[in-house]
Amino acid sequence: DAWWQLIDHYGISVFYTAPTAIRAHMVFGESWPAKHPMKSLRILGSVGEPINPEAWRWFYAEVGKENATLIDTWWQTETGGHMLVTLPAIPQKPGRAGKPFFGILPDILDAQGNSLPRGKIGHLVIDRPWPGMLRTCWNDDERYQQYWQEFEGKFYSGDFATIDEEGYVMILGRSDDVVNVSGHRIGTAEVESALVSHRSVAEAAVIGKPHPIKGQAIKAFIILIAGETADESLLKSISAQVKKELGALCVPDEIEAVDRLPKTRSGKIMRRVLKAQELGLEVGDSSTLEN
Repeated sequence: DAWWQLIDHYGISVFYTAPTAIRAHMVFGESWPAKHPMKSLRILGSVGEPINPEAWRWFYAEVGKENATLIDTWWQTETGGHMLVTLPAIPQKPGRAGKPFFGILPDILDAQGNSLPRGKIGHLVIDRPWPGMLRTCWNDDERYQQYWQEFEGKFYSGDFATIDEEGYVMILGRSDDVVNVSGHRIGTAEVESALVSHRSVAEAAVIGKPHPIKGQAIKAFIILIAGETADESLLKSISAQVKKELGALCVPDEIEAVDRLPKTRSGKIMRRVLKAQELGLEVGDSSTLEN
């Protein structure tokens, strides 16, 4: 309740947070933000990871009361500022980071560096330098050069994305957050979004596990809305939702309900920690973990 109290008490007009935080509030339902009018809010912002359409709509309706503009933003520390952002005057598309900011030229490439047609999934790059970008990484110029060497002369973001016919970009997650099922590359963010689109699921994280036939199998970890129980009927319903959204190939082989997910202090889910725990491997550096 503290955030909503602060917004009303101080007349806060711009509220910028991460999708993980919004989904955490969704677990407890609409009653908490409903207690507060929050009429001062003018702009809502989302940052840090792709925001799924359900979280977008909840944020817009329950926090913004459908009166504040909700702007998703994509950028990185190295870019020095927003790169993809649907400005308030432009129609918003829930689940899409939006259009490029002025002077930014994004492109979607295949593994060989060829530009892909609209609607195809590939590597997100920025075609040329732009004002505000960093010119090196502190004490690690070699690492910075790698951003421009993966696809010669283009800034490699490390993200998978797609651009629709109207020029809106959808971020699908990191290029290493991909599960290879029977030769098909499936983005974890796609499956997580489909899982969270179920009315009983508040948060989700997906990993790939070795499979003797398919190469990799999908395992999903979910946090349920308060009051829900992970019985067989509910898990079947959740699987059916994923099948409806993405097709049978993307349905998780396993779905496990958990109380919480490993996250950094900034709210990003650490899938590598889940994978290490699942496969009995060393977790590695956990200094950035909040829990």
